[in-house]
Amino acid sequence: MKIALITENSQAAKNGLIHEALTTVAEPLGHEVFNYGMYSADDTASLTYVMNGLLAGILLNSKAADFVVTGCGTGMGSMLACNAMPGVFCGLVIDPTDAFLFGQINDGNAISMPYAKGFGWAAELNLQDVYRKLFDGERGLGYPKERAEIMRTNRGILRDLKAVTCNDMLTVLKNVDQDLLRAAIAGEKFAEYFYANSQDDAISAYLKGLSSHGAREGHVEPALA
Repeated sequence: MKIALITENSQAAKNGLIHEALTTVAEPLGHEVFNYGMYSADDTASLTYVMNGLLAGILLNSKAADFVVTGCGTGMGSMLACNAMPGVFCGLVIDPTDAFLFGQINDGNAISMPYAKGFGWAAELNLQDVYRKLFDGERGLGYPKERAEIMRTNRGILRDLKAVTCNDMLTVLKNVDQDLLRAAIAGEKFAEYFYANSQDDAISAYLKGLSSHGAREGHVEPALA
């Protein structure tokens, strides 16, 4: 599985710690981790929690990633932004029990975590335990097990509902504020990771065209702090 890590500006200084905890758990299980930043508070390209959601939508809908790990100070803003995107089902995960229940009951494709609220001594151990509950073993088996079929049915109903209430991702990209979109894909490693892994030619072509147009026009990315 390809796991994307996205960190927004208020918690960018913790990216290294989060990335280390994620790779420590995920890579020995055979998963690949792609760190889309922010990498430090001084990064030129700044991500807000709204951009976290937009970037998660791009990565998941293009199949450049199979799962997104993101968050913000409380985790709530990034969760809301992710769930505004088509095809993204993001849970607010604070501890390993949340991670287990989200994986078994909801079987979503993204989590958002609080990296300020309650993030103190031994926080990296909580991160590792969360990632183990998410990525070690099969998800979507249900809990309790006797309700597995009902939970599976409800996940399908939710997917169908979201398909009706959301535009497809390419339509979102064409109609969203283009400066916001340029800023969301301006990260140092975005082009390197995304275009090598994207399986959606239309999304890739649109983003390449947007980036090249911005370069031709001498576009300067907004701070959008």
